[in-house]
Amino acid sequence: QVQLVESGGGLVQAGGSLRLSCAASGRTFSNYAMGWFRQAPGKEREFLAAISWSTGSTYYTDSVKGRFTISRDNAKNAVSLQMNSLKPEDTAIYYCAAGERPRLGGWGAPHLYDYWGQGTQVTVSS
Repeated sequence: QVQLVESGGGLVQAGGSLRLSCAASGRTFSNYAMGWFRQAPGKEREFLAAISWSTGSTYYTDSVKGRFTISRDNAKNAVSLQMNSLKPEDTAIYYCAAGERPRLGGWGAPHLYDYWGQGTQVTVSS
């Protein structure tokens, strides 16, 4: 049974940093793409970043380039999202996701990811 468990969310002031982690278990993820998404109240789920587990190639949406960094730890079977220079508009529930299909094109498409974590709340105060 595949499980993705996020951690690291919390309350931070604007300009601060947080590091989210996603612990993956239940299968081998070497052929998978791992992605981070977020969803704010009343808004659609938004793609943030993705990484190819096998190659380490990374992909970002424009709004987080230069502020967020996605990385993987093969030994721990975990993916992280380092978030710097946080803004109040970054407030949302952050989700980790895994899927094979995004590697074929569509890194930012939520429907191509097969597994999702439960989410972790990030709140940025002004």
